[in-house]
Amino acid sequence: MHAGNVFSALCAWLIAKLQGGRIVLRIEDLDAQRSKQEHIDALMRDFETLGLTWDEGPFYQQVRHEAYVEAFEQLKSGGGVYPCFCTRADLHAASAPHASDKLVYPGTCRSLSERDRESLLAEKPAAYRLSVPDELCVIEDQFQGISTFNLANDCGDFVIRRFDGSFAYQLAVVVDDAAQGVNSVVRGVDLLDSSPQQRYLQKLLGFDEVAYAHVPLIVAPDGRRLAKRNQDAALDALLSHYKAPEAVLGHIAYLTGIIDAEEPVMPQDLLKALTLETLLGRLHGKTSIVFE
Repeated sequence: MHAGNVFSALCAWLIAKLQGGRIVLRIEDLDAQRSKQEHIDALMRDFETLGLTWDEGPFYQQVRHEAYVEAFEQLKSGGGVYPCFCTRADLHAASAPHASDKLVYPGTCRSLSERDRESLLAEKPAAYRLSVPDELCVIEDQFQGISTFNLANDCGDFVIRRFDGSFAYQLAVVVDDAAQGVNSVVRGVDLLDSSPQQRYLQKLLGFDEVAYAHVPLIVAPDGRRLAKRNQDAALDALLSHYKAPEAVLGHIAYLTGIIDAEEPVMPQDLLKALTLETLLGRLHGKTSIVFE
């Protein structure tokens, strides 16, 4: 973990607990090659060190394949799923970046005839996309306020199953949220533009909507996003410098404006000192915070 992960996890824990809720620990290990048990164990140790304990789980996505298949087949039966044969290079050549720098799929394979689709499927594997309508999706975010997306223009038809047969993040998390009783999702603001796709999937699959809270990103002094690969503000380094988890959390809570003075704190201390309204008010509208 790094300071950004810690901050996001702390906000999720506080928002849940301040509402009398429960924390679900889900290991999003759809990428089997990159998901190693030693990394998962280290992550859980980090949570425990910081007092960010969970109430349910851990739940693993790798054992949820059949649930994703069921949802995929339900979407296919609705007629909005089609095979896509575009490579990554094709997508970059044909798509235009939008405000979030996300490439929007132009619908190249949506217009293929059934005969052409069958011919191509006989030759090579396909990903599967969900077509989206030209309609607005309004996300009322607890931190970022109201954001309005046009599904067709801002999101585009999106992948729900990959070329290798694995299921995409968007589909998996929506299915898991419903199965695990998740009704509040707290994560970094860089994932705000995933919300309209997930809200659309909730609608098609007949699931209840969840509440979203997208926290500001912690960035380096030069504006760069903190990244695991660069060891930016890594938790191990922070613990070495500040000597105790309470001091690490106190520094992050003060830096981000959760508390007014830098002092050692644990999550339970913050729970006693804050209300939900205070927490949301102090972070409202912020998209980035410099880590020093």
